[in-house]
Amino acid sequence: MLPLLTRHKIQVLLDAGHGQEEVAGLSGTSVRSVRRVAEEAAVSHVDDDAEHKSRRIGRPSKAEIFRSQIIEILADVPDLPSLEILRRVRLRGYNGGKSAIYDLCAQVRPKDTHVEMRFEGVAGEFSQHDFGQVDVVFLDGSKRRVHFFASRLKWSRYVCVSIVPDQSAETLIRRLAEHFERFGGVPLCAVFDRPRTVACTWRKDGTVTKWNDTFAFASLEIGFVPELCWPYQPQQKGAVEKLVGWVKGSFFKVRRFLDMADVLEQLEGWHHEVNDERPSRATEVIPALRLVEERQRLRPLRVAARDLALRIPIHVGPTAEVEYKASHYSMPAEAAGISGTLYLYENRVRIIAGTHEAWHDRLHVRHQVSRLPAHRTAHLAAVHGKRGKRYLKRQHLLELGEAAERLLTEIVHARPRDWLGDVERLHDALQQYGPQAVLHAMRCALDVNRPTTAYVMQCLGQAYQPSLFGDNR
Repeated sequence: MLPLLTRHKIQVLLDAGHGQEEVAGLSGTSVRSVRRVAEEAAVSHVDDDAEHKSRRIGRPSKAEIFRSQIIEILADVPDLPSLEILRRVRLRGYNGGKSAIYDLCAQVRPKDTHVEMRFEGVAGEFSQHDFGQVDVVFLDGSKRRVHFFASRLKWSRYVCVSIVPDQSAETLIRRLAEHFERFGGVPLCAVFDRPRTVACTWRKDGTVTKWNDTFAFASLEIGFVPELCWPYQPQQKGAVEKLVGWVKGSFFKVRRFLDMADVLEQLEGWHHEVNDERPSRATEVIPALRLVEERQRLRPLRVAARDLALRIPIHVGPTAEVEYKASHYSMPAEAAGISGTLYLYENRVRIIAGTHEAWHDRLHVRHQVSRLPAHRTAHLAAVHGKRGKRYLKRQHLLELGEAAERLLTEIVHARPRDWLGDVERLHDALQQYGPQAVLHAMRCALDVNRPTTAYVMQCLGQAYQPSLFGDNR
């Protein structure tokens, strides 16, 4: 097939009055070709590939005679897989390869057309939130993976980024509340991707069938409405993920850091730069200026970030303890076997089971026990038998930690028949002075290699009184 521009040249020369032989010489074609082009319509485009297909030049495909049949099949089932169409046309006599049928299916299959909607919002309507991670190389050559949580008001483009230890539900919720406070209020909708810390399961149409319980309770406490990116809608998902990419590209990947302290210090300066100094590329306005207007549309938080408590369903075990993240919190003996709720604050824990309630300092290290003095007394009263009570007292002491275990090991092996009196006195000291003071005294005794009850009492400032069990000095 002659190129369309060559055809156009022939038509122009003929219109200018040149003879056919002269045009053939000027265009580098044959007279026969000039005569054929002279009878064609004027050239209207220069797409040679499209013209070639429209003229259907070349050897006809074996699949071409099945075109009408394939069109009929797809009219009934538009999304029928090409493999099944191949099977059907082979039953009707097709003996060619699969590629020809696949190409023909692609040509005639009905096309779904979608009009994309740009994900924008009005003042106070949307905020975007997502986790990100990046490997930071410090100036000394060391590397560390840094997790961060980013939030941005969609309308004003005001942004908050926090360095976080992990991507857990609690981390998400607490940083989310802090960012809302920095925004000055809560928008109508908070938009997330679909992490398991937010939604557990959803149907194909995007409807959530099970929310993360901790996240759902927190949305009620803070007072925000969660909205998830719609499945298979890249214009929404991309807008949220683009926030993480923007933070990486504008902060982590263009700066150099000495250590994590330097990362935190530079992050504060970056916040001031992008929020208070630099106009947003999307709005061409400094975000802090638009935030003043947007705050008029934000709603106040129902609870301050420092007072936010996550609600965790719990069950009080048979030992009258509640386990949370491999740490144990004591409850009254009467609460054993009752289900309840653990209210998790950043540094405190409140547990309610039936009519029973207990407050503890939060344990941030696994396999620790927080036992209130009143609970020790009540648990001892509930245990039957003198031997059972003594072993429970020893267990209370062992819960203090490694130093207590080492000291009791020395005492038991030094006085295998008489250690019961030591446990009684140490347990009384535990009730009187508290776990921190007793543990400190035990460490002092071990440091000077005097692992005795007498020296522990001396460290506590209490006169030691030998009992009928004898003295272990």
